[in-house]
Amino acid sequence: MQMRTWIGAAALAVLVTGIGAAGNAERLVPALALASKSAPAISTDTGATAPDATAPDSGLEADADMSQPAAEGTALGPVTNLPLPRYVSLKTNEANVRRGPSLSHRIDWVFTRRDMPLQVVAEYGHWRRVIDRDGMGGWVHYSMLSGVRTVIVDKDMEPLYALPDTKAAETAILQAGVIGRLGTCDKTWCRITAGGYSGWTPKSVLWGVDADEIRN
Repeated sequence: MQMRTWIGAAALAVLVTGIGAAGNAERLVPALALASKSAPAISTDTGATAPDATAPDSGLEADADMSQPAAEGTALGPVTNLPLPRYVSLKTNEANVRRGPSLSHRIDWVFTRRDMPLQVVAEYGHWRRVIDRDGMGGWVHYSMLSGVRTVIVDKDMEPLYALPDTKAAETAILQAGVIGRLGTCDKTWCRITAGGYSGWTPKSVLWGVDADEIRN
């Protein structure tokens, strides 16, 4: 029986539904709602729902994507000397998002989705100002971030192709909101891994990679 796979970002369970007269089946790993901001704002750490740091200080490069050199003319952060802005991912299941770069600042949000892509737009000491795909965010401790690149699929029911060509075989179908590990990118396509499946998808349907970014 020919199979196509639907990939989402929830609990990687597989749902099977029959479609079409030929009895083909399609599998879906349902997508998770992007509940990336879900915390009450509190003024101190008492009763905080998520940590600011769970890892010891091991340097200021926790959020570095060392595989990609900075493009000529790119602005560099005053602390890390890394490009600004730059994409990172959330290393933990929960991370406080504060109004300013210190523990004394109010918590406005808590990011609650591990591996979600974020964009660093400013840095101060051990703190990074980040935004999500909706432009919302604040300051998080650098140890909550990873240089591992991920992307969010912005288009629902987007095919994942075996090759960077819309005529190639479809290996899976991506629901909107799926988070995938980012691999190679050319001018118009990126290779990603999500739900245990790898393939190519148009760069235009992804958040977490620049339109002109090339990755080897």
